[in-house]
Amino acid sequence: MKLSQFKFKLPEERIAQYPSENRDECRLMVVNARTGEISHRMFKDIIEYFDEGDVMVFNDTRVFPARLYGNKEKTGACIEVFLLRELNEENRLWDVLVEPARKIRIGNKLYFGDDDSLVAEVIDNTTSRGRTLRFLFDGTHDEFKEALYALGETPLPEYIKRSPNEMDKERYQCIFAKNEGAVMAPAAGAHFSRELMKRLEIKGIDCGFLTLHAGRGNFKEIDVEDLTKHRMDSEEMYVNTELVEKVNNAKDAGKQVCAVGTSVLRAMTQAVCMNGHLMEFQGWTNKFIFPPYVFTVCTAMVSNFHLPYSTMLMMVAAFGGYETVMKAYEVAVKEKYNFGAYGDAMLILR
Repeated sequence: MKLSQFKFKLPEERIAQYPSENRDECRLMVVNARTGEISHRMFKDIIEYFDEGDVMVFNDTRVFPARLYGNKEKTGACIEVFLLRELNEENRLWDVLVEPARKIRIGNKLYFGDDDSLVAEVIDNTTSRGRTLRFLFDGTHDEFKEALYALGETPLPEYIKRSPNEMDKERYQCIFAKNEGAVMAPAAGAHFSRELMKRLEIKGIDCGFLTLHAGRGNFKEIDVEDLTKHRMDSEEMYVNTELVEKVNNAKDAGKQVCAVGTSVLRAMTQAVCMNGHLMEFQGWTNKFIFPPYVFTVCTAMVSNFHLPYSTMLMMVAAFGGYETVMKAYEVAVKEKYNFGAYGDAMLILR
């Protein structure tokens, strides 16, 4: 497959800047991958497509306030710092992206907060925009994290053209989020309200959880036409015994297994055995999935509508079939579905 095959015309106004008023009341497009049939529903209607014994798998990663702004020593220039991950707890080392990167060199100090209460020193260049920062802080690690996160803001995607507010702290997060480490929300999972989760439980639909800490690499621009030459950033993930048993029992019983979001689908393809069953996994994945690809565990998936050329769109097209998914996206634009992390959702049944 070529990069240019994932181009489509998306009007700017179709990129959602705010979430739906209620989590489970966005629109839902239901696509039958076998027949190509398309239905238009509300998200809370998703329960009608699953029965007792089916399993829905969610990503329980928690997004932390990763974007903060500091001032460069001497010049006072404003520098955006995007936290990626903590490298060393004891030494307060963090892997970050900086903007504008040309101004930030090894040895520079950055000051954060109105009173410059937090200071960081640049100790390494990792990529053109990447740096390693050592934060200078007297206190416990918990006190440091509290001070750091108090200065940060919700890391909304750059296509959301507004500043984050209090609402985003809750809505750019799933209700079941618990394992901190992501800088990108599992958007498909964010449509599930407490009421909908309870209705799934009452109907006997089992819910399982894995953890994949989605990173900025999902937004990294692909700069090669030949997709086999693109390399994804690695992301940390965990698949535990409890989920493995739930999924494999459902699969053996002929029940549906639904991946809620592209992060879940990627994690499950990383943790698949030779016999098509799920296995425990703890480590990192840089798996890049695009058509054609054979999926052996999941029979359904939920995903938001993604932007042109995105790796998430490519994964959805691999699952639902390239022609079927790209046609569904044409319909979505025509029917004025909302795209992006705060947009509407698609359910693909195979």
